[in-house]
Order: sequence, then C-alpha cells, then structure tokens
Amino acid sequence: MIISRIFGEILIKVENTEVAKYIKSNGRVSIKEGNGKILELITPSRWNEEVDSSNGIFLLFDLFQIRSVTEQFSEVSLDIVEYATKATIYHSPVNRVLQKCPKVDGNIKFAMIRNDFWNKVLFAFGQPVIYQEKEDGNADFETKERFPLFGPDVKEMFLSPDGDVKIIKA
Repeated sequence: MIISRIFGEILIKVENTEVAKYIKSNGRVSIKEGNGKILELITPSRWNEEVDSSNGIFLLFDLFQIRSVTEQFSEVSLDIVEYATKATIYHSPVNRVLQKCPKVDGNIKFAMIRNDFWNKVLFAFGQPVIYQEKEDGNADFETKERFPLFGPDVKEMFLSPDGDVKIIKA
C-alpha cells in the first residue's frame, strides 16, 4: 500500500494506519489522490455545517455500516448496494440519531467503497467518514491511487426505506 506523508517538500511512505491515526487525532485528513485532486475525510463528530459542504458523502467500507447513517433499509435496497459493480453514490433518508451531518432535504449521500486501496484506508479507521472535495490548500498525505468517486462512470440513485428506487444519474 503506497501512501505518502507530506512534510514540506518531502514525501515519506507510510501505512494506511497512519492515515487512520491522523484522522482519529485531528478529526479530518486531506489526501491528494492519483488524479491530483485533494479530498478531505472528516469524522462525523467533527463535521461543521458552517465550514463544511452539505454535499458531503459518507464513505462506507462494509454493508453493515449503512444502518448507522440511514433509516432502516428494505432487502431490495440492501441488495442493490451489495451487488452494485460500479461506483455509486446513494441518496437516502438520514438516520434520526445523526445530529451533525451533511444532508439536503432530510437525505444523506453515501457510497460503498470497494476499491481495495481505499477500502483498506477506511477499514483502518473503522467507522464511516464524510468525504468532501477540498478546493485548494495542502494535503496531509498523497497517493498515486485514484479515488473511485472521481471517475466519469459514477452512478447516483435514491433508495428509500420502503424499497423504492430512483435513478438520479445513470
């Protein structure tokens, strides 16, 4: 796993556990990915509606994490997420216990990250994180791995707790 920690102009190779430690201690981490874009990962407790994007997306590494960010899901909706083969951003009603999170009209966005590299980064942290693009500034870490939600083929769907499905972007 190749990820580098940025110290001024010097890049030092580190393990993904270093990213997890960094986000645990700081509440957020910025990573420059393979396309040169900077993404920011934020713990839900540190997300701030005054400075962070309401378009943030929860990143999940395991299917069971869906329950922590959305209302109860139907079996149909769970199957759609479980068997999706392309990168997909899902919109769903927010779990009532989440007080601070990016939501629009009572819905959140989430994505199941299956890409091996990014899945391991998320797994090392151990809980859902909020992703948002960072327009400018410096990154804490850098990798040559491309972030899967930056691709041109990313789909978007609305999934309701009742099993209703609406394709937003095919």
